[in-house]
Amino acid sequence: MLFMVIEHFKNGDPAPVGERFQSSGRMLPEGVTYLASWVDPAQGRCFQVMEAPDAELLRLWASRWDDLVDFEVIPVVTSSEFWTHY
Repeated sequence: MLFMVIEHFKNGDPAPVGERFQSSGRMLPEGVTYLASWVDPAQGRCFQVMEAPDAELLRLWASRWDDLVDFEVIPVVTSSEFWTHY
């Protein structure tokens, strides 16, 4: 399954997230794959596309960051997949 993850940096401050990432990496559990990300510096958000067999593994990953980030996790499908089954 694909997921759009929207991270909201607590206090609008990405610095602690960057520091942890530099020291510990993404800290993904086995079975979760990072695909791509984009940052909205004006709003203190990061948008990530992740792949995982279910949302539970993403909750485990988010728990490793939730002191620094508030998460929205949204299941998504590709446009072509959606329109094939619509």
